Amino acid sequence: MFIFTAKFSRRRLIIFLAALAVLCAGVWGLWQTLFSPDGAEGAMASGAAAVHTNEDRIAYLNSWGWQVSEQPVTTEEVLIPEQLDESYADYLALQSQQGFDLEQYCGKRVKRYTYEITNYPSGETGVQASLLVYRDTVIGGEVFTTSLDGFMHGLAMPT
Repeated sequence: MFIFTAKFSRRRLIIFLAALAVLCAGVWGLWQTLFSPDGAEGAMASGAAAVHTNEDRIAYLNSWGWQVSEQPVTTEEVLIPEQLDESYADYLALQSQQGFDLEQYCGKRVKRYTYEITNYPSGETGVQASLLVYRDTVIGGEVFTTSLDGFMHGLAMPT
C-alpha cells in the first residue's frame, strides 16, 4: 500500500483548483466541438431547440401554433444517408428555410417523432407534424398529410 501526502499553502491550493477548473472547461468545450456534428453554434441556430421529453416536443410544436395529440403517432429511428443526392434537394431546401441544416447530420441516426395535428387552419383531418431530433435537439421538421393529394410544408402555421 502506498500513501501520498502533499503540503499546500492556501494560495497554491487556490491556484491549483482554478487551473483544474479551466482545464476541465477546456476539455468539455473540445469534447462538444469534436463530438457534436454542429459544434457549439449549431445549437443556437434559429430552428434548433432542446427537447428532452415528450412534453418538450409538444411545447415546441405549440410554439409554432400547433395543437397536437398527447402522444406521438409514430416514433422511429432514421438514418440520414452519408451522401444526400438530388432526390433530397427539395427536402433540404424546406429544412434550410426553417434554419435547419441536415447536411451536418449525414451518416447519423436520428429520431423522428410524428404527432397528429388537431387544429389545422383549413379544418382538414389527418394532418401530421414530424420532428427530427438528434441528441435532444430538434434538427428538422415538417407538417404533412399522407392523403393521395397530400402536401408538405415547414413547421410555420400557414396563413
